[in-house]
Amino acid sequence: MASGLTVAVRGLTKRFGDRAVLHGLDLDIAPGEFVALLGRSGSGKSTLLKVLAGLDRDVAGEFTVDGKVSVAFQQPRLLPWRRVWRNVVLGLHPVVGKDVALAALAEVRLADHADAWPRTLSGGEAQRVSLARALVREPGLLLLDEPFGALDALTRIAMHRLVESLWLRHKPAVLLVTHDVDEALLLADRVLVLDEGRIASEYVLGHPRPRELSDHIDVRTQVLADLGVNERATA
Repeated sequence: MASGLTVAVRGLTKRFGDRAVLHGLDLDIAPGEFVALLGRSGSGKSTLLKVLAGLDRDVAGEFTVDGKVSVAFQQPRLLPWRRVWRNVVLGLHPVVGKDVALAALAEVRLADHADAWPRTLSGGEAQRVSLARALVREPGLLLLDEPFGALDALTRIAMHRLVESLWLRHKPAVLLVTHDVDEALLLADRVLVLDEGRIASEYVLGHPRPRELSDHIDVRTQVLADLGVNERATA
């Protein structure tokens, strides 16, 4: 396997019965790189995340992940019977205390909600707690499985800015699974399109940041075409 990478995947195949959801997939992610993965529903995006997170080992092929892995899902998955700060440090060593949780919550601008119950949080606030919980583990790889899909448009914009600022500060490698082409173009260094279990196309965006969609109109059109979307037909 290639060295110096946070993620190295070679020939990864995942089957459900006779159906191959991932089929000989190859993928590299460099340290600190922000990668977005797009694909039609059922293309295997979330399956790949589960494999990289160590939640599904029933696969063929090879893959390595260098460093700790944290996951933020579409649903925050907070335990309602634990206060916010205890959700942040859930699963960490018992000596990790409230001060660590407060520092993580301060980064997502929720330190004043540390003693709140999850049921009192808005959707955006709950998702910020989920991010704090992921980042407090200081991951080498942060997996984001459509974490903004259930949020309203204005909250999503705020979350995009927050995620970008946290990524620039901590510099984990990030793999973002999303159905939102604009979201991918605004956040990622590299956009991948998954089709028939393999990476079918790749677009390197790079700098500058913060980014405007107008910077990548041509790429947007190509990605939509890769996904089978005709902008003129849907206008």
